[in-house]
Amino acid sequence: MANDLALRLDREGLAEMSCIAGVGGGVPGLVRLAQSGRPILALDGCRLSCVQACLNRAGVQADHALLLSDQGVVKYKHQAYAVSQAEEIWPLIRDSAAALSGRQSE
Repeated sequence: MANDLALRLDREGLAEMSCIAGVGGGVPGLVRLAQSGRPILALDGCRLSCVQACLNRAGVQADHALLLSDQGVVKYKHQAYAVSQAEEIWPLIRDSAAALSGRQSE
């Protein structure tokens, strides 16, 4: 769900998604981009906080972090997420991205 929400932010022009696996894996161009000082919204799907761990490994602190499990999202192995739940938390995700970019959300 976190990946799909990040893709939606990107498609709607609210944020630019980057590859967190590349940041955690030390891919130079992606690490430089993460370290560039642009605002970062970290969307973690569960309490393992893999996005935060990847950013920390690159010496980067997110400007705002959202843990989807704190919003009631439960991750089940071998099951797709509930689209209705993603739609329910979308306003929070959208507004968080808008706040970082200085834009008004609609």
